[in-house]
Amino acid sequence: QPVRADLRVAARPFGGSTGTLGVMVKPSAVRTLIRIVALMFAIVSSDVAPAERKQWEQLTQCRYVATKYNDGDSFRVNCGGREFVLRLYYIDAPESDLTNGARVGEQRAYFRVTIEDVLATGERATERVREILQEPFSVSTRRAVAAGRSAEPRFYGLVDVGEKRLIEVLLAEGLARTKGVAVNLPTGEKSKMYLERLRDLERQAKDQRRGAWAHSKE
Repeated sequence: QPVRADLRVAARPFGGSTGTLGVMVKPSAVRTLIRIVALMFAIVSSDVAPAERKQWEQLTQCRYVATKYNDGDSFRVNCGGREFVLRLYYIDAPESDLTNGARVGEQRAYFRVTIEDVLATGERATERVREILQEPFSVSTRRAVAAGRSAEPRFYGLVDVGEKRLIEVLLAEGLARTKGVAVNLPTGEKSKMYLERLRDLERQAKDQRRGAWAHSKE
């Protein structure tokens, strides 16, 4: 008669439980797996995702490089002769065209405005960034790669012009929303604390009906 293979593995006395094939699974391994799944769910479901861990680098005397692809939260810079596209941490500025229709629809729903209002605010955000960055500025970056449509280098970072931080200006003027990748600041301030301060700026802009909020139906 044919021999039937028995796939069950003999139980071992270390207090675990058996899987579907009779393989023993340690309780500690199950707890670790649950923690990993919970962490992944928290990251995916959060509006602001945590950034990867890398050392901060500060680039000074940077300059804005005008290109047709620049917008309110992503633009080309030149720091010490090296050019790359910088993507701002923490914020999402309205789109200025319909290339990314899904994002435009999401922003329209968030601000409760028309598509035309989104695009107009996106153009204003682009102009405002260009205005602010007419003078040299500093970039703080970990060179964490930011995904984009272009194959050229694109890194996350923060921009400071004198005493002003660019993302704070954009939020305070209603030209962006708090959404994107968060990171602990070079000063050591935790991302959670800083995010609350940024959300306060956004709430103030909403209450004062500035920028995109001036057209909001709320």
